[in-house]
Amino acid sequence: MNVLVINCGSSSLKYQLIESTTEDVLASGLCERITIDGAFTYKRPGKEKIQFEAPMPDHTAAIKVVLNQLTDTETGVIKSMDEIGAVGHRIVHGGEKFASSVILTDEVVKAIEDCCELAPLHNPANLVGINACKELMPNVPMVGVFDTAFHQTMPEKAYLYGLPYEYYTKYGVRRYGFHGTSHSYVSKRAAEVLGRDVNDMKIIVCHLGNGSSVCAVDHGKSVDTSMGFTPLEGLIMGTRSGDIDPAIIEYVAQKENLSLSEMMNVLNKKSGVLGLSQVSSDFRDLDDARDAGNAQAALTLDIFRYHVAKYVGAYAAAMGGVDAIVFTAGLGENDALTREGVCSYLGFMGVEFDAEANNFRGEERVISKPESKVKVLCIPTNEELMIARDTVALLK
Repeated sequence: MNVLVINCGSSSLKYQLIESTTEDVLASGLCERITIDGAFTYKRPGKEKIQFEAPMPDHTAAIKVVLNQLTDTETGVIKSMDEIGAVGHRIVHGGEKFASSVILTDEVVKAIEDCCELAPLHNPANLVGINACKELMPNVPMVGVFDTAFHQTMPEKAYLYGLPYEYYTKYGVRRYGFHGTSHSYVSKRAAEVLGRDVNDMKIIVCHLGNGSSVCAVDHGKSVDTSMGFTPLEGLIMGTRSGDIDPAIIEYVAQKENLSLSEMMNVLNKKSGVLGLSQVSSDFRDLDDARDAGNAQAALTLDIFRYHVAKYVGAYAAAMGGVDAIVFTAGLGENDALTREGVCSYLGFMGVEFDAEANNFRGEERVISKPESKVKVLCIPTNEELMIARDTVALLK
C-alpha cells in the first residue's frame, strides 16, 4: 500500500509518499508560502530535486500541486491517485482524548477541533490539511497520528502541576508533552540497534532542534517528558524560553509595559537561544559566532547543553537508572559538539563517550565506547515512517 503522509503547518505542507511493504520513500517534499506566492519542492531517491513556484491560495491548492506532481507522466512515481491507499496526518494535540492513532471519522475530527484551544498555532493548520485531503480524496481512508499520544502513559505524578486541582478537572491543565511520534520511533529503533527489546530497557531520548524535548521511555512507555501543557515548557529552544519562574512574566511585563499576550509572544518568539545570544535562533549561526570569538554565543551553547544534561540526569532518577541515551532531530543528529557537550556531564552515570565515533553528521551510530555502562546513540528520527506504520496497522 502507498501511504501519503501529510504534515500541515499554517503556511506550509510537508509530504512523503511511502510504500508500506518495503517502507521505501517514493517521493517527498515541501509546499511553502501557502496563501502568499507558493513554492514547491519535490524529491525522489536518486533523482535531481525539482523546485518551482506555483499558485497556492490555500492548502487544497497545495495538495493539488502535490498530487499532480506525484502522478505526472514524466516525473511522477504513481500512475494515478488510485494508487494512494491511505493518508496519514500528523496532528499536534490530542489532549486526553487520544492515547493512540485513530481513523479519522467526523466524530474524531470534531474532537480534534475541541483541542484547538490547547494548540492554537498547530491544530487548526492540521485540520486544514485533513479537510483539504477529504475534499480531493473523499474515498481514501485517513488516519490521525498525534504528537501527544505517546505521552498518555505518563503517571499522574509526572503530568499534574502544583496548581488548584480544579484547573485540571475543568480545563485540562496538565503536562501533555510533544514530539511523541519521534520519541516513540527513536526509542524503538535504538533498542533494535542494540539488539535488545525496548520493553526491557530504560531509554532517554533527546530530540534536539529548534524545538527540543527530552523524554524518559521506561519499558517502551513514556513516563515523563520536558514539554508540558504547551511546547513552551522544558529546554531552552530556538526562540522559546523553556522553564522559567512564572513570576518573571508579571515582573517584566510591568517594567516593559507589555500586555500578557505581548509577554507570551516574547517567551515564544523572542527568547531561547535567540534572546540569550542576541545572534540567531539557528544553532549553526551560533556555532559560527562562537568560532569567531563571540563569547555570548559560546555561553548560550553552554547553557543549552547544561539544561539537556540536567533533564537527562532527572529522568535517570525518575526511572531508577538508564540503559541508553539517544540523540535525534536536526541538532542532535548533526552537531557533534552538542552531543559531546551534553555527555561531558554524564560520566558519573557510567557514560564513556567515544569522541572519535562521534565525528559524523546525520547517521545511525553508537557513540559510546564498547565498555560504557550506559550506551549513547545517534538515531535519525523518522516521524513520517512512524505515521505510515500506524496508518497501515489501523487500516489492517
